[in-house]
Amino acid sequence: MNFVELLTQREFLISVLAAVSAAAVVFTFGSSFIVKSEMRDRIKRVALEREKMRAEEMARLRGGGIAASDSRGIRRNGETKTYMKNVVERFDLKKAFQDDATVDKLAMAGFRGQGHLTTFLFMRFVTPLVVFALGAVYLLVLAPGGRPLYLNVTYAVGAALLGAYLPNLLLKNTTTKRQASIKRAWPDCLDLMLLCVEAGMSMEHAFKRVAKEIGAQSVELAEELTLTTAELSFLEDRGRAYDNLGRRTGLDGVKSVMTALIQADRYGTSVGQALRVMAEEGREQRMMEAEKKAASLPPKLTVPLILFFLPVLFIVIMAPAMIKVFGSPVSSAMGGG
Repeated sequence: MNFVELLTQREFLISVLAAVSAAAVVFTFGSSFIVKSEMRDRIKRVALEREKMRAEEMARLRGGGIAASDSRGIRRNGETKTYMKNVVERFDLKKAFQDDATVDKLAMAGFRGQGHLTTFLFMRFVTPLVVFALGAVYLLVLAPGGRPLYLNVTYAVGAALLGAYLPNLLLKNTTTKRQASIKRAWPDCLDLMLLCVEAGMSMEHAFKRVAKEIGAQSVELAEELTLTTAELSFLEDRGRAYDNLGRRTGLDGVKSVMTALIQADRYGTSVGQALRVMAEEGREQRMMEAEKKAASLPPKLTVPLILFFLPVLFIVIMAPAMIKVFGSPVSSAMGGG
C-alpha cells in the first residue's frame, strides 16, 4: 500500500479527524487552566502607542519631524515581516482590498497600526491561493475519484472562493468576542467612573483608575481605557479622544456615553450628571437583556424537551403498565397448566 492510497482511505481520514477533534477538546479545556500574561502584553502595546502619540505631539508642537532613532524605536514592534510588506506594495493590495472601513474594523478587533493592516491585506491575498493549491493537490493527486479534470478544478476554485472570506470571518469572530467582553463590563465601568468623577478626579485620572480596576473583568476594556487616557493627555482636542474610543469599540452604548461626554465638555455641563444618567441607562439595558434571555429560554428548551425528556418520561410511566399487560397472559397460562 503506497502513501497516496493510505491518505485516501476512509478509515485514515476518520482517524485524522478524530485526532484533530480530540486535540481541539484538550486544547480548549487546557487553555483555561494556563495563566497567560495577556494583560501585561496588552498594557505594553498600549504603552508603545502612548509613546508614539507623545512623540508625534511633541514633533507637531516643535514644528519639526521626529528623530529617526525615536521613530524607529516606537514603530519597530508594529512593523510586520518584510516579505509581507513587499507583496502588499508590489501588487498594490491597499487599492484592491482596503476601503474606508478597513482600519476601523481592525481597530474594533484590537489590531492597530500599519503592521496589522499589512498582515491583514497579505492574508486576504494569500489565503485563496493557498486554499486553491491544497484543494487542487487533494482533488487531482490524492483523491481524483474518477471525476473529469475540469470538475476537480472547479471544486478547487470554489474552495478558493470560500477561502477568500476566511480572513474576514476570523476578523469578525475576533471583533464579536472583543465587543462581547467590553459590553459585559461596560455598565460596571460607568459606575466606577461615576464614583471617581464625583470623588473629585479629573477625567484622565478617572479613566486611568477605572482601567486598573476593570482589568480583572475585561482586559479589552482596560486596554481601550488606557489608550484613551493617553489620548486625553496628548491630543489637543479631548472630544477626539472620546470619539476614538467609541470608534474603536464599535458599540452603541459606548458611543452614546462618549457623545454625552463630548457635549458636556463642549457646553460646560456637569460631567457627573451625564455619567449618572448614562450609568442608569446602562444598568437598565443590562437588566432588559437579562430579561430577554430569560424570556427566550422556554422556546429554546422545547426541542430538547420533546427529543430527550418526554420519551424517557413516557417509558418510565408506561413501562410498568405494559409489563403488567403483556405479562398477564403468560402468568394465567402458567397458572392454568
